[in-house]
Amino acid sequence: MVEMKVSLGDDQKVTARWDGFEVKTDQPVSYGGEGTAPSPFELFLASLATCAAFYVLEFCRTRDIPTEGVSLVERLITSEDGKEDKAIEMEIILPPEFPVKYEKAVVRAAGMCHVKKTILNPPEITLTARRAAG
Repeated sequence: MVEMKVSLGDDQKVTARWDGFEVKTDQPVSYGGEGTAPSPFELFLASLATCAAFYVLEFCRTRDIPTEGVSLVERLITSEDGKEDKAIEMEIILPPEFPVKYEKAVVRAAGMCHVKKTILNPPEITLTARRAAG
């Protein structure tokens, strides 16, 4: 089980801590923050993209395919008014020398990302409140 401790900071800042890691978030200036760190939603998008990219990396490593020139671009598609997220597109950029026979397979590998699978098959999320010992 992973347990994160999340603390509230100044202004719009929030920090999550677990296993010796610390992730800071802030809101954009347009939402009242200072823009000093990614927003939680931006971290979600980064989590999805880096997870898919990790699977691409492992796919290449296990086949001794050089990873130079391989990258991933993620795009959030929103409604015209920007109020609704419509789609997330990810595109794997392959260099010209990438083996053609692996193009479809590397896309399938990226699709194995645990973050993507969790979005498509979401766990139950519960929220409760309790008073700290005083």
